[in-house]
Amino acid sequence: MTTTESRLTGADVNDVDSIVIERSDPNEILHTIQQESEVLFTWDYKRSRPALVKLYEKAKRSQWNATTDLPWETEVDREKLAVEFRQTVARFDVMQDDPDAPTAKWGDKEWDEFVIETQRWTLSQFLHGEQGALICTGLITATVPWIDAKYYAATQVMDEARHVEVFGRYLEEKMDGAYPVNPQLKLLLDDIIKDSRWDITYLGMQIMVEGLALAAFGFMHMLTEEPLLKKLLRYVMSDEARHVAFGVISLQELYSQLSAAEIKERQEFAYEAAVRLRNRFFAQDVWERMGVDPKAVVRFLQTHPDPMEEMFQTMLFSKIVPNVKKLGLLDAGDGSLRKRFTDLGIIQFENNTDTEQEYDSLDAVAADAARIGPGAAAG
Repeated sequence: MTTTESRLTGADVNDVDSIVIERSDPNEILHTIQQESEVLFTWDYKRSRPALVKLYEKAKRSQWNATTDLPWETEVDREKLAVEFRQTVARFDVMQDDPDAPTAKWGDKEWDEFVIETQRWTLSQFLHGEQGALICTGLITATVPWIDAKYYAATQVMDEARHVEVFGRYLEEKMDGAYPVNPQLKLLLDDIIKDSRWDITYLGMQIMVEGLALAAFGFMHMLTEEPLLKKLLRYVMSDEARHVAFGVISLQELYSQLSAAEIKERQEFAYEAAVRLRNRFFAQDVWERMGVDPKAVVRFLQTHPDPMEEMFQTMLFSKIVPNVKKLGLLDAGDGSLRKRFTDLGIIQFENNTDTEQEYDSLDAVAADAARIGPGAAAG
């Protein structure tokens, strides 16, 4: 990564102070990043990359309208959702039964409130991540040298604007507003945007951030029965699968041409991004809102492992690892990224289907259009 203050080492990635970090002013509205990249015109308009042509055509066919294609009239019962979620996923179970846990005095009321706030916090991070993707994809249209990639990236800019719109509206209308951006996510977005190399924008956003988002959306879609959120996530996932495939298709070509030293830099970036993404889902804002010291929670969980929480954390990488492997980063050089992913407990996903192979199957918009009939709306 490009900022020395955000460098990670193998010795400190599990340290409490690397997981719970100081946030910026929660009242901050505008965040400025100094960024310099070469802006590339190309006078070669020949359509020479069939996989990107196919993806671009798919993107044009699969657009949807966030205003008219989602059931915004749905009434959302947050308390009912919290009870259902607690019955389905027993996250932080070890903290509910141990008298030494920081939450030892909590009862059902506090745990239900915690679940509600965690849902709101999670959706808030989806919102902030989607704005990061909006900015990054705008950069890609300016910095990537291939016309086919510029065409596709332009469709993704529209997709990301729609995603920011739907998560922002859902949080405002159904969840009492958004939490601030998680400091881990903010650092990662800063690093991705500051780096002037266009492929790092791809690797950081299309492969790492979007890959984790695709898995997280799928996890929440599987658990929720709330109809508006369920359809919202289903449609967003159909876009995200194309976005991740865009990264895989584009970077495969480039990475086959890079030197060993350049590949090593990409491996380091992928590892550090993975650590930031893992720590991103520790909701320190929620613990603080509930009156619990987040560092005390981390220390307790380090000595009292929670199997469900660990499974949740690792499952988020189920889309990232096979795509990193397909790019050749997992075993390049001395295989250090494989070892690091093994240490993070995520290597078991390496043989999952990569997103280039599965994005067609996740196209909810096309599936609904086929079900409803030609010319019908996607809702």
